[in-house]
Amino acid sequence: MAQKINSKFSVLICTYNRPEMLKMALEALIEGTDEKPDQVVVVIGGDTRSDPIVEAYKDHPDIEVKLVKTKNVNLATSRNIGLLHCTGDIIAMTDDDAEVFPDWVTRMKEAHAAHPEAGAVGGAVIGSTSKSSFLSRLADLATFPSPSETKYVRTLPGVNISYKRKVLDEIGPQDVTLFRGEDVDFNWRVKKIGFEIFYDPQIKVIHHHRPTLLKFWHQNYMYGRAYYLVRKKWPEMYCIYPHHLKNAKDFLKLGNFFAAIFYEPVVYSLRMPGLFDKIKAMPILWINQLVWKFGMIQQMIIDRKTT
Repeated sequence: MAQKINSKFSVLICTYNRPEMLKMALEALIEGTDEKPDQVVVVIGGDTRSDPIVEAYKDHPDIEVKLVKTKNVNLATSRNIGLLHCTGDIIAMTDDDAEVFPDWVTRMKEAHAAHPEAGAVGGAVIGSTSKSSFLSRLADLATFPSPSETKYVRTLPGVNISYKRKVLDEIGPQDVTLFRGEDVDFNWRVKKIGFEIFYDPQIKVIHHHRPTLLKFWHQNYMYGRAYYLVRKKWPEMYCIYPHHLKNAKDFLKLGNFFAAIFYEPVVYSLRMPGLFDKIKAMPILWINQLVWKFGMIQQMIIDRKTT
């Protein structure tokens, strides 16, 4: 039997008017985990419907459960408020629309102990209805790709990630000017101070993906807008388009930016299970490429008009 790791473990969840989902998230985290977190901080930016769901756990004998009320601005603002209340040596983040696996806390702690070079650790995001829903399988592939091997990665989604406190103390708060992509920005700052981002596919959460095709496309359109803003902030960051057109490499990169609209949907659709899913996915992913990159271009236009 593995020796228990004594690092204090805090979990931060931010929620906005989704009490039913928050209830499932807290049940999985507080009741369903084999090893319990030491602290759960819930930041509520919406109405009072979620308050009693959190209050019901405040007398838990083994977990400090803290409710923090705030005005909803954006996720980065709510997370910054919540982080001020987190006291753990490791601070994990998940969302109100996700349910952690029973071994989530244990695996997070083990990965941090085994990888002192990792400032952040996270894992797989699995669609809650992916066995029955084509759209959920598509989101698993296009929005939350989850490789099967452990490795260092560029970034991890905020729905399934944890940080060493010493790293958070050094990189500072999340960027409240970002309406999306705050996790990408945050993780880039982790790498800039010399730490790795470690991915372990066994650290799992179940996620309730966007329920309709229009919401799926809108999500990726907003990600496109945020992609531009984060790359504008960090010009040296990995990027699919050139910031300038000064040499042949820049023009080749620009050409690939547009060519990928046509070949990437084919590449991704071939990863779908079953021939019917592959055929059905191709036009949807083509439109998704268009809206994602249109988001980047539109945000660039907006940004130039306002500066």
